[in-house]
Amino acid sequence: MITPLAPYPAALLRLHDSRLIAISDLHIGWEMSLSNQGIHVPTQTPKLLKKLTDLLSDHRPDEILVLGDVKHTVATVEKVEWRDIPDFFTELKKHVQRVSIIRGNHDGNLEPLLPEGINVIPASGIPFGDVGFFHGSQWPSPSLLGCTTLVMGHVHPVVAFRDPAGFRVTRQVWIKTRCDGAKLSEALLRKHGVRVEKNAVNTFQEHYATKPRTRQLLIMPSFNDYLGGRPLNEKRVSGSPRSEMMTGPVLRSEAVDMNRAEAYLLDGTLLGTVEQLRALS
Repeated sequence: MITPLAPYPAALLRLHDSRLIAISDLHIGWEMSLSNQGIHVPTQTPKLLKKLTDLLSDHRPDEILVLGDVKHTVATVEKVEWRDIPDFFTELKKHVQRVSIIRGNHDGNLEPLLPEGINVIPASGIPFGDVGFFHGSQWPSPSLLGCTTLVMGHVHPVVAFRDPAGFRVTRQVWIKTRCDGAKLSEALLRKHGVRVEKNAVNTFQEHYATKPRTRQLLIMPSFNDYLGGRPLNEKRVSGSPRSEMMTGPVLRSEAVDMNRAEAYLLDGTLLGTVEQLRALS
């Protein structure tokens, strides 16, 4: 039902007679973080918008869904964001019927920057058919566990490679891995303080009127390819906890086995599992 759109860091969902494109992590205004360090980079927002409008022209969806982190600052709003974000979404609305945004952890005070008619969704996400989308910095809504596939952003997944001369490069990747819906439902019940009666799946279904069906998790690369990311195949320092390598509660839960997660380049090339790729970092 959901298909990555190579070579873009975007995915297409066909649902009945409508088409939705999902992207994640625009981080408009990221240049200001460099400016504060004395590195001055002109705004790259026009290039970001051009890439996105080219994608929309190629695939003509009915709706675009942004999986959070529209802006770069967390709680405040920088001058460049006041300028670039309203213009970005005003232009975007000319190319697609509906624009929806799942709030990310960087999206504090986002609404005043948006033109009218844009739907802002809580970070816990929203289901579209059998696919549930959420940002990833918080737990997904219990209703999303009724979907077989979950899709999140937030991580900016990359893998690192080191050549024989010792030079190290990183590449953006998609991450696809199995997700144990029963274990995820148990973790969510604990999070919400719900006592498990014998069986977590049954308790979850009784409490939330949703049967856990999740089997797969897809982690999207950031649409803003100027951003870096912590390589998922980076070797852990001996004795360091697993949680230091993972970001977001779902990845830190026992429901997801990141060692066996498959990494794909933006062109669709399968690189191998995260565990196999550690030898190349």
